[in-house]
Amino acid sequence: MNIIQSGEILGARVEGLDLSQPLSPAEFVEIEQALGRFGVLSYPKQVLTSLQLKQFAERFGQLEINVANAYQEPGLPEVMILSNKVGPDGKPLGLSDAGQDWHTDMSYSKMVAFTNILYGLEIPHRHGEPLGNTEFVSMHAAYDDLPEAMKQRLEGKTITHDFAKFWDMMRAKPGSTRGPLTPAQRAAKPPVSHPAVMVHPITGKKVLYANPGYSMRINELPEDESAEVLAFLFTHQLQAKFQYKHRWQVGDVLMWDNLGTLHNAVPDYRPDEPRYIKRCQVMATRYFDVAAA
Repeated sequence: MNIIQSGEILGARVEGLDLSQPLSPAEFVEIEQALGRFGVLSYPKQVLTSLQLKQFAERFGQLEINVANAYQEPGLPEVMILSNKVGPDGKPLGLSDAGQDWHTDMSYSKMVAFTNILYGLEIPHRHGEPLGNTEFVSMHAAYDDLPEAMKQRLEGKTITHDFAKFWDMMRAKPGSTRGPLTPAQRAAKPPVSHPAVMVHPITGKKVLYANPGYSMRINELPEDESAEVLAFLFTHQLQAKFQYKHRWQVGDVLMWDNLGTLHNAVPDYRPDEPRYIKRCQVMATRYFDVAAA
């Protein structure tokens, strides 16, 4: 196994590792530490079944079954399909607009996400360039670069996160095929609160835990002040100097640290440019107590 750093603020490529085979204890530790350090890891030229993808992902923690409860691999509900393709019956094969704005996965859950693992089977290209690339932001760097006064202002504060915020925002976009959340879906994911600043369980350093997709308000501040601070944080964290973009290729497995990054799937491809990706979401049960979450 060879881990090659991107040279940018995030990202590394892992070569010489066949993810269809179980990880050794030493390989697991090396990958876990690299994920904390680099935030985003890619494994090129993988050939996996859906079961092998699930088995690799669950090595890192308990897998989430998405609250939307749709577009799941038959018999493997932990594996979700992200795609703009449609079947012979005209029905979508996957969630077509997944992740198309800045967010952190599962910040809306009591038990937050540790990592997301995606496997690219069909990647759209145009003029030789990949489309549908995934952008990331380093929340280690975003926190470190905050003014000291803002760091002190956020200390001890908590933020409410709500699943419905991102879902409703995506529904409002032109051409969206998302239906409204059912009462049962909303009840399954009520708003939750998390610290505005977390200590990362791998690096031991502080990270900013706030994102435009799900963060609603800072609980300990008046509503107008909360809105002002969140607006500042969202603008601050999306500066170009904190960003990294993964350029997809067929066979890539892409893995990122949800505690230390934000991400955004770039929707720059047309309906006739097929994209087909399988995804597993890994909860942070390795690092946080479920009962106390």
